Amino acid sequence: MDHLVITVFAPDKPGQVELIAECIADHGGNWLESRMAHMAGQFAGILRVGVPAEAQEELKNALLDLSGQGIRVLFAEKALEEACTWKPIGMELVGNDRPGIVRDITRLLTEQGVNVERLVTDVKPAPMSSEPLFHAEAILGVPLTLSLDALQAALETLADDLMVDLVLRTDL
Repeated sequence: MDHLVITVFAPDKPGQVELIAECIADHGGNWLESRMAHMAGQFAGILRVGVPAEAQEELKNALLDLSGQGIRVLFAEKALEEACTWKPIGMELVGNDRPGIVRDITRLLTEQGVNVERLVTDVKPAPMSSEPLFHAEAILGVPLTLSLDALQAALETLADDLMVDLVLRTDL
């Protein structure tokens, strides 16, 4: 069984996920995993589908045909999954919002060889002052060769510069 990694975009309305799921099931695909979200009136998702090699092109074409119903579909290039050379670490961050905060954090992570596996961010008013607070929750793929203490130290120097509270968790 081959795998397809698919990204979908559409105006958010009831039934979008059902249309995609029906198309996959009708063409011999097996929905394996997904991440989906609604934001600013739009629906977006990424999913991994198992499909027999002989049914792959037909499934791809059927998914592309969903454009007639407002659903845009993109397919990722095939890639071999690497052997696991990382450990998952949770990161929570809260601080005053400012332009470039995600860039600065991800730059430091990249310099440490850390991969961002999952990232959810938003900006909410602070409880007392109503000033905008940036919130981030992430799952990081930390190289097995990088000590958690070294990562914590690098992130803490950035946390001091950005004036954010930062917590790393290994209990995932």
